[in-house]
Amino acid sequence: MVTRPVALVAAITFCNTFAIGAFPVLLPDIGSEAGFDDVVLGMLAGAFGLARLIADIPAGLLIAHHLRRAMLLGALCLTLGNLLLVSGGPLPVLLAGRALYGAGHALAMLSGLLTVARFAGQGAHGFSLNVYEFSGMTGMLLGMALVAVLPGTWSWHLTLLVASLPQFVGVALLPWLLREMPPDGVVAAESAAANLSSGAGGSSVREVLGLSRLTVLAYLAGCMIAVAWAAVGQFILPLRAARDFELSREGVALLLAVPQVFDVCLLLPVGKLADRVSRVRLLGFILLLLCAGVAAMAFGSLPFALVGCALFGLGLASWMLPVGLLGRPASPRAAAWRTALYRVCIDIGVFFGPLISGVLAQRGHLWLMGAFCALGLLALSVALFRHARREDSMAD
Repeated sequence: MVTRPVALVAAITFCNTFAIGAFPVLLPDIGSEAGFDDVVLGMLAGAFGLARLIADIPAGLLIAHHLRRAMLLGALCLTLGNLLLVSGGPLPVLLAGRALYGAGHALAMLSGLLTVARFAGQGAHGFSLNVYEFSGMTGMLLGMALVAVLPGTWSWHLTLLVASLPQFVGVALLPWLLREMPPDGVVAAESAAANLSSGAGGSSVREVLGLSRLTVLAYLAGCMIAVAWAAVGQFILPLRAARDFELSREGVALLLAVPQVFDVCLLLPVGKLADRVSRVRLLGFILLLLCAGVAAMAFGSLPFALVGCALFGLGLASWMLPVGLLGRPASPRAAAWRTALYRVCIDIGVFFGPLISGVLAQRGHLWLMGAFCALGLLALSVALFRHARREDSMAD
């Protein structure tokens, strides 16, 4: 079952992700109202991922011994970043807000993942991870829905402000979560004791980060899923919806909501399944479906794009499967480092996906990004199936 700390951190994540869901729906409006070209839109979308990428390693160092402080700092950065973004100011202000929000999201996500890793119930690690992811995806979906129902005559920054208001509910819930957490000094002492008893204090980087063949595949899978999500789901799809399919703001929101609906519906069943079957094969199979969804969304007509959105949503239900392949080390230091490195891989994709897409779109070669995402996912799926087959042959 889900423990109280996991439930609270999931509720806070639910509140924090409304703004993330609302932003890509408004991307075409930001471009038209502010007069930004595709390269600038790619920079604005990618600033979120760049800030997360820069913040991941420092955040990993911080959460290893100061988890409570990291949660507070993350909430502060999220709030200030969102206020700058909804100010509707000039491009430098918008970039600063988007970057500050990204840094806060890095702290919040890493803190949440480590909380799940430490406080998940016995035998329910995979399910707890997907409950955590479920909360975030539900928040994103409702953020999109809010944009769809708010008046289309409102400016984009006013719409984003209203859609982001649940974030303040998350701030109000934070003290409840902190009461469930041990003081940071106690965590530091536990970490030192675990390192001493397990020999982790003098362990190699390979041992701390778990750099086996499987964990490397897990890191690469996380990066490729992020590239597909940021480039296709958050950039190519909304632009195609507005330009190729000629959909209104409400239509763009509804189209972007399709993957989130399928993701939300399938996250918990996938989490349950991950605790009962081979996670390697399950991830390989879902990446195959994600590959097909990306291809349909990037190249298909509207009916095919709708089918692709459904497959894409199923693929997004695998966000937390690579985390389950990283293992659960006894040392809090090792757990923090593995989680931080995984988030680095994710945020490399979140940053470069829309940025490169914007450059390619400006030059009329946006199809290259869709092809790269589809082929990369296919290659990783094949590698995971081969790894599973190799493990079976060694067991025999």
